[in-house]
Amino acid sequence: MQSAALSLSSSAPLLRHRRPLSSNPNPLHLRPLSLSSSPKPSPLAIHGLPDPLGFISLRRPRSWISDAPLSSEPERAESLTVHASSASGSVEESKPGSGGLLQTLQLGSLFGLWYLFNIYFNIYNKQVLKVYHYPITITSFQFVVGTVLVLLMWSSNLHRKPKISSSQLMAILPLALVHTLGNLFTNMSLGKVAVSFTHTIKAMEPFFSVLLSALFLGEMPTLWVVFSLVPIVGGVALASLTEASFNWAGFWSAMASNVTFQSRNVLSKKLMVKKEESLDNINLFSIITIMSLFLLAPVALFVEGVKFTPAYLQSAGLNLKEVYTRALISGLCFHAYQQVSYMILARVSPVTHSVGNCVKRVVVIVTSVLFFRTPVSPINSLGTGVALAGVFLYSRVKKLKPKAA
Repeated sequence: MQSAALSLSSSAPLLRHRRPLSSNPNPLHLRPLSLSSSPKPSPLAIHGLPDPLGFISLRRPRSWISDAPLSSEPERAESLTVHASSASGSVEESKPGSGGLLQTLQLGSLFGLWYLFNIYFNIYNKQVLKVYHYPITITSFQFVVGTVLVLLMWSSNLHRKPKISSSQLMAILPLALVHTLGNLFTNMSLGKVAVSFTHTIKAMEPFFSVLLSALFLGEMPTLWVVFSLVPIVGGVALASLTEASFNWAGFWSAMASNVTFQSRNVLSKKLMVKKEESLDNINLFSIITIMSLFLLAPVALFVEGVKFTPAYLQSAGLNLKEVYTRALISGLCFHAYQQVSYMILARVSPVTHSVGNCVKRVVVIVTSVLFFRTPVSPINSLGTGVALAGVFLYSRVKKLKPKAA
């Protein structure tokens, strides 16, 4: 499940001018500090996490859905737009010249952790869902783990607890809902089909992003974007026809995950919340995690009942230590890989993150095939490869702007 980053853009505070002590306004010839506002953030994807939350960003808009540059003039009433998109989402471009060996090593380490956490999440999550067929309960447990981590972070002052209003909560609620559904559908698919097949289907996220944007926002794709969707759809179809673990429940669950995750693109451009300085990217993701728990836990109790107790697991003939340990590790990795994804999104360009997400999906597919010894035919491999190549092509052509007539 895809994964997720958040960014907060605010205007710089005004500083009161102080009269210089000497006649020379700058006797030391120091360069004045720039107080210009930060670069315009782009929408983010929270990958349910698999690519769940996708990502989310907040920014002060000029209009409901405009992506035009923000005005530098101070405004009396500022507002923030909650943005979410798929794992191919983005934030601020990395500043040129801000690199260096240390930054490169840090970024490489973050990419490695992103891939590693995602691999461990998918492997341990699949091991649990193979023997414990209650995906709603497992998804709720993963939100429990994330909520505990968030509360520990706030209580230990590792990150400042946000001040949030009821209007903000109401604006974030739809995003929390689709985040919850996206992760639930992903787990339902993982419980029915192979990990590699689930992620092959989820490679169709760009197709649903383009489709929903055209239907509900009137954003028509360029010819190059449409062209890049052809190998994605064709590759997924070819892989589905030759998939050994194929069943319709797993197929449609993965498709539903794509729809719910990409619907955040539409919702994010129509919802606004009042700005609070404490509501940064980490806190916004934390609030969505907690809201997702409160949304899904009652459903799990009503639909599946209390089925995660030691007594029930023992009666079902399951190994308590293995189930609880694997569920805990998958929950920790579920939360960790999304947080790391947000950290990466704050350091790289949208295209770089999209390419990295495509590589991540390849790594997860290959690793899961090797670990679970999933039977893969040559045609199935060809279909998966074509679909992933289409995703890579989409990430490249998406940045191309249509020429003005």
